[in-house]
Amino acid sequence: MFIAAVKTHNKCLFLLICLLLSIAFTARSSIQQDSSIKLPDTTDKVKTTRIINQMFDDIYLQNARLSTFGNEYGNVLKTSLVADLVGNFVVFSTPKSRFAFIFNPRVKLRLLDASGAPVKSPSYMPGGTLYFRLNRNYDKPSFLSLAYSHHSNGVKGPTLNPNGSFNRDTGKFTTNFYTLTYTHGKRVDYKNLVSNQYQSVGLELHAALVGLGYAKALKDQYGFARLNGSWMYNLSRARADDIDSQKRSFYNWMRLQVDMQYILDKYSNYSFTRVSKRLNISALYYYQFPFMKNVALMAGGGYRGQDDYNIFFQDSYAYFTVGLAAGVSFGFHH
Repeated sequence: MFIAAVKTHNKCLFLLICLLLSIAFTARSSIQQDSSIKLPDTTDKVKTTRIINQMFDDIYLQNARLSTFGNEYGNVLKTSLVADLVGNFVVFSTPKSRFAFIFNPRVKLRLLDASGAPVKSPSYMPGGTLYFRLNRNYDKPSFLSLAYSHHSNGVKGPTLNPNGSFNRDTGKFTTNFYTLTYTHGKRVDYKNLVSNQYQSVGLELHAALVGLGYAKALKDQYGFARLNGSWMYNLSRARADDIDSQKRSFYNWMRLQVDMQYILDKYSNYSFTRVSKRLNISALYYYQFPFMKNVALMAGGGYRGQDDYNIFFQDSYAYFTVGLAAGVSFGFHH
């Protein structure tokens, strides 16, 4: 029965991804290409480099994680509201350097559909990301990012119950991990529209691999080495300024993003090919109306082989989500 459910989910997820891809590329096919962005003519290499650095700083923000607010359907524990709240604080960003650093604390909340509407042990995930520009091509940018994250649920009870099962009520969950990611993108300028496409691949390693920074009961039960991948296609559309019609600005019209993660290390004696327990994947579509400011409507779905909500990591399920998304990456301008 479980295998049949997974197969049914995979088929539904495949159809969902195809539908979202169709929406994005139908919009793209209806526009005419104009020209790529051009750097100003100058023999001053220092000035040119600073302009490039500044452009890449904008790219880092385009790739910053969004905050989402809405609900998910399909969770093992039925919810009334879910939120993934991310703050992106730009600590270091200057045209004088190809480096940038963003402090990005994150909190995940699930309001349960139960008496009293409790929030079960939120996921607290403070961290930061260091970016490094690899090339000088704004139309086809390449960069590395190195991120540190802490993940805990803020409680101090024993991780395990006396019978050896995980304590999902008051059990302590904590892990620390580092993620090295390579991202390559492509920008194309059209008439009154700009498209940006990014592909990322990364390796996530937890400090538990060297015996540090984790709840000991998680050993051999939680994925401490993971392969991450992401694909994003973003369309930004021009519109006349609300006050001066001679001016125009750009707003994020549509975005499609697919994220995946695969657990690589030993994990509860599951074989390496046990996709139903090792794969996390999601496909989300965002649509922003001109009157919205850094906010977009969101819809999509996915599958969690290992739930990313702290002590509930043993749950596996398919889900559908709707809601709103917001963040600095929706602040793209031409």
